[in-house]
Amino acid sequence: MKKFASTFILVLAIIMLVSACSSGSGTTNTGGNNAGEKATNAPSNAGGNAEGNAEGEGGNDAAVEEDGIAKSAIDPALSGEVTFWTFLDNKEKDAELQKAFNAVYPNIKLKTIFVPFADLHDKLQTTLAAGNGAPDVALVEQGQFTRYSTGGVLEDLLQPPYDAGKYQDLVSEYNWNRWSSIDGSKLLGMPWDVTPAVTYYRADIFEELGLPSDPAELGEYIQDPDNFFTLAQTLKANGKYSMEWRDSPVHWLGDSLGYYDDEMNWVRNTDEFVKFLDISKKVNQLKIAPHDGIYSDKGKQRVKKGESPMYVAGTYGARDLAINFPEQSGKWRATTMPFGLNVGMGGSTFVIPSQSANKEAAWAFVEFITTSEEAWKLWIEQSVQPDWKNITSQEWYITHTNEYLGGQEDIALYNELASKLPVRRYTRLDGMAWPLWVENVIAALDKNIDSKTAIQQAQENIENKLKAEKDKLISELQK
Repeated sequence: MKKFASTFILVLAIIMLVSACSSGSGTTNTGGNNAGEKATNAPSNAGGNAEGNAEGEGGNDAAVEEDGIAKSAIDPALSGEVTFWTFLDNKEKDAELQKAFNAVYPNIKLKTIFVPFADLHDKLQTTLAAGNGAPDVALVEQGQFTRYSTGGVLEDLLQPPYDAGKYQDLVSEYNWNRWSSIDGSKLLGMPWDVTPAVTYYRADIFEELGLPSDPAELGEYIQDPDNFFTLAQTLKANGKYSMEWRDSPVHWLGDSLGYYDDEMNWVRNTDEFVKFLDISKKVNQLKIAPHDGIYSDKGKQRVKKGESPMYVAGTYGARDLAINFPEQSGKWRATTMPFGLNVGMGGSTFVIPSQSANKEAAWAFVEFITTSEEAWKLWIEQSVQPDWKNITSQEWYITHTNEYLGGQEDIALYNELASKLPVRRYTRLDGMAWPLWVENVIAALDKNIDSKTAIQQAQENIENKLKAEKDKLISELQK
């Protein structure tokens, strides 16, 4: 591969999305929060599929340059037009993207079309089902991806001319698998960003109350549920909350594991779920969560008064805090999630519809914006975190500091957390299961139903109501 000219600068900008409350995915009126089924932050570990290893199904074992792009990847003579749908709206930056892309691929015309978030995903689903009208490339958010993960409507990027398997060792197993088919045999979206969950907290308030205030010390302390509740009760005694939502802990565990495994077996009926439902019950009983997000009108007032000095969000959290509470700059810090959890809270991918007539040009665009070091130097300034080892190993990345977090080396923490995210499978049943799951969890809290019984009832209720949809999905997967 010809190296990028030293004067080449990629300028990409991201319109900030509405970040999710509590577990990073928004909330429902019924009282839940979930990272897997709702729009979250989007521009929001190595190993992977047995079929898609570093050599790739297409036999492409090309070496990878330091900037991530395979040696044979760039063909300046490649021509065509790429229609790109995105829910990020910035015409000025779209023009800069066109110019930067054409510096490497002068004969490919990039036609960027902004489509509002919900409209994009609905329109993409409709055009894919119709067999015509879809773009060459679309930016798809994690919670919406499962709409298109069956039926052969997206290109398998492990196959020629893409041969994306050569990149697998540069991406975490978590991030590779979440854009794969349910059985892991196909790669349907190009891995891009990663969003591990983080606990953000007011270090100054913690110090004043005699609580652990150093990120490493606090992170270790709150892994033990007893320690966490001691801290939470200290905050509560001083008129402060340690959490947003009373049912969060069991949902956090659920977000880390999903609903079904790669053989479509239910995964939420274990002793671990019983334990975390008990933890959620204790949160509810101690009244240490107002059951309201910090970005609601009342929530913002609590933060400004120092009454909500602690919350869990994806790694976009510091950005959102800075936007909403600029006067608190330097007072917040970031550390790990409580209770030994590691959870991914959002992200997006670039997909190539099978009906695209410009597949090679589309791949050139996707490969360029997801693997380039020059691209990532600007992506991270918009709170988009890479999950590419060729980027995360760079000194300029690891030593990044965040002044809003008091000069903390935030990226080093985020990178460490991202490497620990457990693999989970995403299916289109997840969104259907979510409100039913929340209903059962809230009932267990309000009626104090035995946790083991409640977890069993949740499975029976959801599996019974989704049986027809599950059978239909399994039938599709067997074709």
